[in-house]
Amino acid sequence: MSRICELTGKGRQVGNNVSHANNKTKRTFLPNLQNVTLISDALGTGVKLRVSTHGLRSVEHVGGLDNWLIKTSDDDLSLRARRLKRDIRKKLSSAVAAA
Repeated sequence: MSRICELTGKGRQVGNNVSHANNKTKRTFLPNLQNVTLISDALGTGVKLRVSTHGLRSVEHVGGLDNWLIKTSDDDLSLRARRLKRDIRKKLSSAVAAA
């Protein structure tokens, strides 16, 4: 399982451990990933995703999973999130056409 956020694309970063003697050794900084179930209002179901805490706060700030996916470009999204975005757009467009 890769350590990449499915919504924001946030992944690992590389840096140095620096000792008191200023010796530098490579290390990685991993994102704080959480397994969460986010509710899609358009689909009416819960979706399990692996999301960073930063991404989770961003989703809540924008107003939910549906709004986040519609406003986000496909470049940062995982394959599962792109499929979810496509399903949400289909559902919303069919609801607008029916009204």
